[in-house]
Amino acid sequence: MMALDPFYPIFDSADWLERLLPLGIRLVQLRIKDKDEAGLRAEIRRARDLCARHQCQLIVNDYWRLAIEEGCDFIHLGQEDLDEADLEAIRKAGLKLGVSSHDEAELDRALAVRPDYIALGPIYPTILKKMKWGEQGLERLTTWKARIGDIPLVAIGGMTVERAPGAFAAGADIVSVVTDITLNPDPEARVTEWVAATRGYSR
Repeated sequence: MMALDPFYPIFDSADWLERLLPLGIRLVQLRIKDKDEAGLRAEIRRARDLCARHQCQLIVNDYWRLAIEEGCDFIHLGQEDLDEADLEAIRKAGLKLGVSSHDEAELDRALAVRPDYIALGPIYPTILKKMKWGEQGLERLTTWKARIGDIPLVAIGGMTVERAPGAFAAGADIVSVVTDITLNPDPEARVTEWVAATRGYSR
């Protein structure tokens, strides 16, 4: 398994990457929902180039065809995305794959596609999107980690700098974060805190 940075922020535009990658982010997801294909392609292309410049691993959410066409090397798929994705084409193109999971059935399905990481969430209540799952809690991280072994485990949902040590202690290899940065009055300062707080957790 490739080593992934323990700090994994998610942003909805390349503008965020341009602003924050210089602060030391080494792993980032571009998750865009409402754009036409031309707009998506432009954002992915820009994010790809920014990440190359800053030695950062870019993970593209959902849009696997565009990721292949634009020469990206890592995608993230939710469980719904797995229904429509051509996993053979993804593997053939050499893309690495991260998968979301929320319960045992989804974990089984994620493991079946031999992912490069598995995300579990929401660990804490999240304001980002309405979910049918309640908070998973730290104990579930420990259970998941015992099941998946060497596959990196990503904790997501309601994560903050202050909660990160608990997630790592429970078994997470990586902590993913969205609103703790994007809704912070000083995103730059918050990213700097995250980088400092997570550097020691590389396994």
